[in-house]
Amino acid sequence: MLVLSANLFLAISSAMNTVSDSLYAMVVEFIGGVTVIYYILSVSWKCWCGFKVYLLSKLWQADLKAYGRWAVVTGATSGIGKAYANELARRGLDIVLVSRSKEKLHTVAKEIESKHGRQTRIIQTDFTEGNYIYPAIAEALQCLDIGILVNNVGMNYHDMLVHFLDIPNPEQRTTQVVNCNILSVTQMTGLVLPHMVKRGRGIIINMSSEAGAEPQPMLSLYSATKIFVTYFSRALHSEYRSQGITVQCVTPLMVSTNMTQHLPPNPLMKSASDFAYEALNTVGYSSFTSGCVSHALQHIALSIFFPGWLRLSSYCVKQIEQYALSKKKTLMMKERCLSKEH
Repeated sequence: MLVLSANLFLAISSAMNTVSDSLYAMVVEFIGGVTVIYYILSVSWKCWCGFKVYLLSKLWQADLKAYGRWAVVTGATSGIGKAYANELARRGLDIVLVSRSKEKLHTVAKEIESKHGRQTRIIQTDFTEGNYIYPAIAEALQCLDIGILVNNVGMNYHDMLVHFLDIPNPEQRTTQVVNCNILSVTQMTGLVLPHMVKRGRGIIINMSSEAGAEPQPMLSLYSATKIFVTYFSRALHSEYRSQGITVQCVTPLMVSTNMTQHLPPNPLMKSASDFAYEALNTVGYSSFTSGCVSHALQHIALSIFFPGWLRLSSYCVKQIEQYALSKKKTLMMKERCLSKEH
C-alpha cells in the first residue's frame, strides 16, 4: 500500500512538473513572440516614417505660400540661412532677411529679387547684443503677413574644439553665444507667434544641431544651447499644433558652411542649398527631423556606435583633445607658410 502511494505521489509530481515546464515554456515563447513582433512593427514603422519624411515628401511638398506671404529668416546672409531664404523665395514667398552685415544683406536681397522675382526686406541687427535689439525688429515686422519664421542664426565660441576654460575672452564670448543661439530663438518666436495664432496658421523652423543630441565634450556650451533649441521647439509644437501652428526642429550634421570651413560636399556632408531643399520638403511631414536622409542615417549610426556614455568617457575626451591639438598645429603651419609667402 505504501509502495502504491509513493508511486502515485511520484506520478502526480512528475505530471505537475511536466505541466509546469510546459506552462513555463509557453510563457517564454509568448513573451519572445510578442517581443519579436514589437521590434518588427517598431522597425517597420520607423522605416515607413523615414520613407514618408525623406522620400515621399519630394513628390508631395507642402504649399508653403498658404501659410502667409512673407518668410523671415535670421542669419540669412550665408550658409544654411541664405540657402533657406533662396529656397523659400523659389517656392513663392517674399523674404525678410535678418542679419548683421548691411552690405551682405543688400547683396543677398538683390540676388533673391533677380533670381526668383520675389520682394525682399532687410533688417540689420546683431543677435549677440541681447534684449534691446528686439523692439526695432518688432517694428520692422509690423503689418507683414508672416507665414514662416526660420530661426537659423547661431554661432560657436571658437573655430576649433576647446575646453570651456580655454574659450577666448570667455565673459563676452559665452554671453554672445547664449544671446545668439538661445535668446534669438525665444524672442523671435515671441514676436511672430501671437499673429500666427490669431490667423490660425504658421510655421516656425528652429535650427538645432546633432551636437545637441548628446552632451559633446569640447563643445560644451554650443551643445547645451542646441539641446535647448530642441526641447523648446518640441514642447512648443505640442502646445500650439492644435491652433494650426507647426514648430519644426531641424538637427543637421555636417553642412558645407562657414562653421565647417566650407569643406567640399560629399555623401556625408551636404551643400547648404541641397540641405535647405530637402529640409523644407519635410515641413508638414515631421516636426523633428535631421533634414535629409543622409543625416538621418548618420544619426542612427551615431546613436548605435557612438552612444552618450562613450562620448563622455575619458578615452573619448582624450581622443578629441589630440584631434584638436593636431588641427591647431596644422592651422599654425598654414599661417606660417602664408606669412612667409607675403
